[in-house]
Amino acid sequence: MKKKLTYKDSGVNIEEGYKSVSLYKQYCKSTFNNLVVNDLGSFAGMLKLPKGYKEPILVSGTDGVGTKIAIACNNKKYDTVGIDCVAMCVNDVLCHGAKPLFFLDYIACGKLNAKTAADLVKGVAEGCKQSGCALIGGETAEMPGFYKAGDYDLAGFSVGIVDKTKIINGKNIKAGDALIGIASSGFHSNGFSLVRKLFANMNEKFDNKPIWKTLLAPTKIYVKPILKLLDKYEIKGMAHITGGGFVENAPRMLKKDSKLQLVIDTNSYPLPEIFKLANKRGVDKTHMYNTFNMGIGFIICVNNKDVNKILKDLSLMKEKAWKIGTVKSSNSKNPIKLIY
Repeated sequence: MKKKLTYKDSGVNIEEGYKSVSLYKQYCKSTFNNLVVNDLGSFAGMLKLPKGYKEPILVSGTDGVGTKIAIACNNKKYDTVGIDCVAMCVNDVLCHGAKPLFFLDYIACGKLNAKTAADLVKGVAEGCKQSGCALIGGETAEMPGFYKAGDYDLAGFSVGIVDKTKIINGKNIKAGDALIGIASSGFHSNGFSLVRKLFANMNEKFDNKPIWKTLLAPTKIYVKPILKLLDKYEIKGMAHITGGGFVENAPRMLKKDSKLQLVIDTNSYPLPEIFKLANKRGVDKTHMYNTFNMGIGFIICVNNKDVNKILKDLSLMKEKAWKIGTVKSSNSKNPIKLIY
């Protein structure tokens, strides 16, 4: 008599899946607030809309951590890339003035290890706590034959809220406004296919430690400092500097056909050493500004008269920031000009 096949015979371990979910719960619950309606285990997560919004608009964003997770997997350091996953989503939502409400994650792998998956979720929960949102659900997919054993992928989805009258979309940006850049923590979560090529030996020493530890520094989450600034100042535009670097992302704060140009002086702030090393390894500097964040993870456009006060407030919040440029009138088809 033929042996009856089971799901486990095909490479999917349901019991390990149950174990992983039981481990997730402690991390998810640590992010819950009084807006969360139901517990984990339902078919969907539920959340009440907060009070105080006259015409609430929901703002959504989704992203992943890219091949940065390969460095985490190769070095068995899984509990920080979840922060990256949250950061990539909530920083995008933040660009329109929205406060993150909740987050959902998606983990895919070739062979599920409950402890490894739980470490990934631990990082996601930490990112949610840093951004003040609740992790109310997610999905773990074991996909043998598609991913190799030991391979993991991580993505997520965030929803935030903003009053319709307070949406930031660049409509108030004008010539003479100032651009403030807020420091990144490193490469963040973009350009890692190139990063891994530049630093093929992950054990080479950088800053007195294996370079992989520097490369795995989590993406900075800008939610709390920016929300504080929004309470005090008119912020006219914001840009999360991700894949595509300054060149692709900074102009996204402008309205189409604005007849404005962002002029950024790349010498206005200190370039972090890790980017200098990447440049020495053979990446052209102009290409780097079109690929990496180059030490600036978030840019805000403000009234020039507010610059010094905003820089002081950011400093009090332990954020490094600089005036890096201005907005000028222009008929150029290029919405950004970098000064080297």
